[in-house]
Amino acid sequence: MSRRLAALNLLLRTLVKPRLERTAGPQEALRDFDLSSRWLLRRPAGIRHAERPGDLHWISACPCRPDRVILYFHGGGYITGSPYSHEGLIARLSRLSHIEVCAPAYPLAPDSPCPAPFNAAVEAWTRCRELGYLPENIALSGDSAGGGLALSLLGWCCEQGEPPGCAVVFSPWCDLTMTGQSLRDNADTDPYLPVDRMEELVALTLGKAARDDPRISPLYGRFPDCPPVMIHYSATEILADDARRMAARLREFGGDVALREHPDAPHAWPVFDGWIPEARTTLREAARFVQASLGAIRR
Repeated sequence: MSRRLAALNLLLRTLVKPRLERTAGPQEALRDFDLSSRWLLRRPAGIRHAERPGDLHWISACPCRPDRVILYFHGGGYITGSPYSHEGLIARLSRLSHIEVCAPAYPLAPDSPCPAPFNAAVEAWTRCRELGYLPENIALSGDSAGGGLALSLLGWCCEQGEPPGCAVVFSPWCDLTMTGQSLRDNADTDPYLPVDRMEELVALTLGKAARDDPRISPLYGRFPDCPPVMIHYSATEILADDARRMAARLREFGGDVALREHPDAPHAWPVFDGWIPEARTTLREAARFVQASLGAIRR
């Protein structure tokens, strides 16, 4: 573990996690996240960020291949976050892979619970297809809730008979039934997420959907003809078992899954790119995976 990561874990444990434990509700959480992301989530230089029809944000930070795209879904527990808050991570992934990123501003709970985020994800996929991107030239990606949303969309695409080229996700939230053992085992070791607020978050997010609805709990989805998938997670986070069980589920359908465990990083640590070297290392590996899967390696 780098000294910077140790310092970040201490900061999250002593300041951020207690704040999350006592946040009054989703509006306060959204306000806090928007404010903190402005200084805590760094952005590389040279970002190009364009808003286009369909609430789609097109983000890059270098010359990119015109025939490939990464469809990225931001995290935030379905109640916070936006393509702007995650602009730094997204732009860095674009720069490392030399592929432009399309990031939907999907609707958030509690105003727009399930299936609104999933429907927006399908619409974003459909728009990319209408723009001429072939399924095999599209990578799905996301972090936390956005990682779960990317995997829900992956299942839908596979069921439709047009799987994407690959998917790469960071600390995905895959199971709103909350049956993962790590929710209990890692309640104290997770430096970031307070487990005692998760049930409240589930209630805000579900709407009238069942907890095991694959549109929000991809662990219960189907993935015929599954493409290559890479999953990054931390051994100490409360959602560790979501990642492990999701990998096993994808393998049931013949998926080639690269499961990457970090021993002691915070939940969705790539968002801290620019602060900790572990974030850049993970993003480099993810970019290489996307390039190889989409046949987009630069010569």
